[in-house]
Amino acid sequence: MSVEQISARRESGDDRRLAIAAAARAIIVEKGLEGLRTRDIAARVGINVATLHYHVPSKEALIALVAETLRDDFKAQALRQNRQGKTALQVLRLEFDDFREIVNDMPDLSIVLTEMVERARRDPVIAEIITPLYDFWRLQFVEIFRRGVEDGSFRNDIDPAAAALITTGALSDYWRQWTSFRASLDQVLGELERAFVLNSVSPQG
Repeated sequence: MSVEQISARRESGDDRRLAIAAAARAIIVEKGLEGLRTRDIAARVGINVATLHYHVPSKEALIALVAETLRDDFKAQALRQNRQGKTALQVLRLEFDDFREIVNDMPDLSIVLTEMVERARRDPVIAEIITPLYDFWRLQFVEIFRRGVEDGSFRNDIDPAAAALITTGALSDYWRQWTSFRASLDQVLGELERAFVLNSVSPQG
């Protein structure tokens, strides 16, 4: 087999895995994680179940693939806005901008992630896959708050880990929206910022 043939096969395999992940994510949005069935995924991709199992041989492999595509989507989103040379407060606002974009333009991401996080609470297999992704999100905020204390953006008595937990908890609860209780996203983000910034800097400042 030539190098070109090997490369083409690898690209075809990658495309097939992305199609499987997309189908799985669509089914999770429609039916929840409990409704995820390999035969339904295979039917959406246009392959048989045996071919599906060649690419994702187990439930763990399927969940890991979905988590990988979520991580890649979040990473691609973050790269669209340069964070180099920004103050911690400016980076926090960029994170809030990214969250606002997900809520308004990419709600499927939050639905799939929420489903997986909820399932991870009672499924150690899924927890092992999804917990590092969720904790990475939290640790990003820990670093933002740590830097903010150092550069004077935030109050100097902030505990970065506690502040990160408060922030990600509020954002996670916002995108669940599972009861009739509602609040404006802009107001939620504004209140979060005012809770941590030094001298209550205006969000427009």
